[in-house]
Amino acid sequence: MARQLTENQQKFLEVLFDEAGGDVVQAKRLAGYSEKTPTRLIVEALKDEIADATRSYFARTAPKAAMAMMGALNDPTELGIRDKMSAAKDLLDRAGLGKVDKVDVSSSGGGVFYLPPKEGKNE
Repeated sequence: MARQLTENQQKFLEVLFDEAGGDVVQAKRLAGYSEKTPTRLIVEALKDEIADATRSYFARTAPKAAMAMMGALNDPTELGIRDKMSAAKDLLDRAGLGKVDKVDVSSSGGGVFYLPPKEGKNE
């Protein structure tokens, strides 16, 4: 269940990834907070909501990252393509859409392995 936010908090979250372009100080102004209100207090109070909004933003921009990667296939000589590819990979990973390495931890033996006692100083 989502918690009840003030009007300023709701506005802050709305403008943070839009008009403010991710700038929390600008989002604070656009949301109508007083200049005297410490930005860190606003961010601390909304940290869970900001994290959710960030994940949502990554998910919304993932198609653009995928298109950039596909563009590299069409023109691998494009200026700055390595930087674009690196940024696209990072964004897709953070959106949960990157390469997933799976490790098989299943066992078919099901036995117990006993080690011999240690020899040395602890005798």
